[in-house]
Amino acid sequence: MSFLRVLRPLAALAALACSSGESAPANAPAATVAASAPADSALDPAVARADSSRIQGSATAPVWVLEVSDYQCPFCKRWHDETYPQLVREYVNTGKIRLAYVNFPLTSMHPHAQLAAEAAMCAGSQGKYWPYHDGLFATQERWEGLPDARAVFDSLATAAGLDSAAFATCLSSHAMREIVAADQARMEQAGVRATPTFFIGNTKLEGAQPIEAFRQAIDAALSDSTSAPPAGRP
Repeated sequence: MSFLRVLRPLAALAALACSSGESAPANAPAATVAASAPADSALDPAVARADSSRIQGSATAPVWVLEVSDYQCPFCKRWHDETYPQLVREYVNTGKIRLAYVNFPLTSMHPHAQLAAEAAMCAGSQGKYWPYHDGLFATQERWEGLPDARAVFDSLATAAGLDSAAFATCLSSHAMREIVAADQARMEQAGVRATPTFFIGNTKLEGAQPIEAFRQAIDAALSDSTSAPPAGRP
């Protein structure tokens, strides 16, 4: 099964994704490229904790799902609000998939996306990635139009029960900038040009698709005994 196989024609999904406006490279070997460029989190314990924290699901789950996303993208929020809860309930909580978030901030159109991605990773360094992730999407409409979203990001840290001082130091020092950049570089090489994009087993799915599209892709991957992590750890 081709790693770049798409469930539906990408042209039909244009209205469901935030696009960088660049075309994907021809014949991009997504699985090979993504697996060959893992984020180097071994050098810093805080980055290593953040890297692990953004993965949810049983370690024995047979299928990986990578969510390539941008916290300021409205279609990423739509997917989070409409599809993500069902995905977690039906597939993560039942031990069928491992779900990992991969950063892809489209800074040319979303000025706060980079800092939001770093903030989530800073929360992850304290083991609170997913509560903070939920908070970012829940408040997106509040901070997306602000000239400076830092105060909202700090308030989300407090709401998530983080050590506020440690969070502030992490975010101010841009301790997570490199791992966010590594995520984006790896996914660009894998052919990602829009958010949200998902890698499910050997399938690439683009756009804020409904749960039915994910059921189709995940169930196909579950039935494939050769299913393996599509792009390694984020």
